[in-house]
Order: sequence, then structure tokens, then C-alpha cells
Amino acid sequence: LDRMAREGMRLRSFYAQAVCGPSRAALMTGCYPIRVAEPGNREEQASLLDPDEITLAEVLKSAGYATGCIGKWHVGLPARGAWDPKTMPGGQGFDYFYGTPLYNGFTVRVANTRFRSPILRNNEVVVPAVQSWDHITQDYTKEALQFIRANKDRPFFLYLAHNMPHIPLGASEKFKGRSAYGPYGDAVEEIDWSAGEILRTLAELGIDRRTLVVFTSDNGPWIETTRGNTPGGKPLIPRNHSGTADPLRGYKMLTWEGGLRVPCLMWWPGRVPAGTTCEEVAATIDLLPTFAALAGAKVPDDRILDGRDIRPLIFAEAGARSPHEALYYYCYTHLQAVRSGRWKLVLPRPEHPKWTGWSGRFHGSGVEKTELYDLEADVGEARDVAGENP
Repeated sequence: LDRMAREGMRLRSFYAQAVCGPSRAALMTGCYPIRVAEPGNREEQASLLDPDEITLAEVLKSAGYATGCIGKWHVGLPARGAWDPKTMPGGQGFDYFYGTPLYNGFTVRVANTRFRSPILRNNEVVVPAVQSWDHITQDYTKEALQFIRANKDRPFFLYLAHNMPHIPLGASEKFKGRSAYGPYGDAVEEIDWSAGEILRTLAELGIDRRTLVVFTSDNGPWIETTRGNTPGGKPLIPRNHSGTADPLRGYKMLTWEGGLRVPCLMWWPGRVPAGTTCEEVAATIDLLPTFAALAGAKVPDDRILDGRDIRPLIFAEAGARSPHEALYYYCYTHLQAVRSGRWKLVLPRPEHPKWTGWSGRFHGSGVEKTELYDLEADVGEARDVAGENP
């Protein structure tokens, strides 16, 4: 990943969503999750994708691209003990799928719960119940390299969504115990290895200069040392089982910067300038229109897209600015903040708001009045300057 940064671009004001399901819906559709239709208008907190939504894979497939999804899907609809195939990758524009329909878990260890995730190849269950996640990054990397080699002579789109470093964590024998940061560090180092294997393979096949590689995250780190981070509560996730958003405020589920402002690297030798940074606001919702423009594909014109074409940013064109006049921060259906340029407006809300559902436990402190932050001068959102800037 450091090599990708040296040879490509770091986007330092890049946004996903505050939690994984809505984040994947946003990436796939180019829309804020609140705009995305769900099967039966269920309004699930996980933001399921209605089959009539048009995904990034469908857009690129229409331009002749082979499409592969490897990893965590998490926007499909359970149906009679299985998964509705119309809402799974194969029904949403992907030629090939290998991975998990949901998350890998929600406890520190697999043994802490009866929940066991399956692994699917297309719509066939190949692993009914995962008992250990130690080899998942290796498996996904092998699948990814096979997909790349099989499609090296044609345009392809590969969506590789690692389950790691979400709990329960896992790392193979080569990486287990290797990091000074414990199990989380081990998982991240193996993801780093995986990225290197992909870059190496692209170069070996002679297609590295024809391939854009984007590395980012779906949300900020899950920091919950006690349930809801209640002082003196029962211990939940050890610190060496989750990451950090420092110097940003907050973490996953929250709309402070640490919840959805994520790392982003873009690598394309000869096209994306090496060793560059971009401070302009961009987001995962921009990937669909940007990839469509690069591929010469038609963007759907029968619906509103919130994403914008950010090619001028990633190619570092002179004077390029963010195409977003405003970026909106939602916690599920609740608008909690808006960013415009350097300014972030934070809206009032109570403690543990009911409309945030099960994630309400993360909202242990409310916001009593409208606040304003200057993110260029105060990236950690420590000083409310609303009174000075009415």
C-alpha cells in the first residue's frame, strides 16, 4: 500500500458511508444509500439492493467488461433459507462471485456466537459454515488472481471486498503473530500482501499500464471496547482487534469524520501521477460515473446519481476542484451533517436516537445545537466555530 501511494495518488478527503451495508450500496449504485430502492421497500439498516437498481457492474458489463465480485457482498436479500438470486452478484451484473453473502461475524471470536457465515461460489454454497477466518485473505487473493489471468486479454472489472479486518479476525500462518499491533495488524499486513500480489500480477501480464487500481475502505474502524463504549461496561472488542481513525474524531457508525472519511489510493502507471495527493472532496459514490466515463459506458439516465466524474482529480488536472458543492452525511435515514469545501455543518441530535436502530448504542453523546467545523484548520473536529461564522 505504501508503494501504491508512492507510485500513485492519495485522496485525503475521500468518503464512504458510516457502516458497511449502506457503504456497499452506495459504491455499487453511485447514490447515497437513502436514495436506493430496496426489495419491497423494507428500509433495512443494511441497505439491500432492489433488482431494478443499476449497479457499477451492470454499467461496465454493458460496455463489454468481464465482471467479478470476490469477497463480502452484504446487499442481498435472504429468501427461504438461502439468498434471492436476483439480489446477489449474479443478478446485479457480475459474471462471477466468490465470497460471503453477509459479514463474517459480529463477535471477537467465531466461538462467541452460533452465527456461522457460508461462502458461496456464484449461487452455490461451497462452505456451509466458516469455523476459522485464518485463510480467507489467501483464498480471496487466489480467486482474484485467477480472475485477472482469465480475463487479461479483454476489459475487466474486479470488485475485491476483503472480509478482513472486520471481527472475527484471521490471518494465515505466514502472518499470524507477525505484527506488533496483534491480530488486527496481522490481518492488515496480509491485506497489504494481497494488494502486492495483484500489482505484481498486473505487471507480469503486461496490463498494469491499462489498469486502474483503487484501494479504499467501507467505513471507519469499529472501536467499541465496551458495548456502546459505556464507561465501566463489560469488555467487548480489545484494542488490538480494531483500528484507529486518528487524528479524526469518531469511528464506525458515527458521522464524525472518523466514521466515514477513509483512506483511498489510486494507482495507474502512466495515467495517475506518481507520489501525488488530492485534498478535494470525493467519495465512493463517484466511482460509478468515473469508471463509466473511463470505459465509454452509458450512465443510467432514468434516475438521479449523487456521484460525479472525478477524472480531473485523479489525473491531477490543473485547477481541478471537487465536483461536490456539498457532501451529505447520513446515519441511515437521518441527515446529521453536511460538508461544503472546508466547512462541515453538524446538526443537532439526541443521545441514542431511535431512528438509528441497533447502531444507536454508538451515539452515546448527542449534539445539542448546530455546530460548525473548519476541517482544513481542525481535522479532528475539536473546536466548534459556529459562533464566529454565523
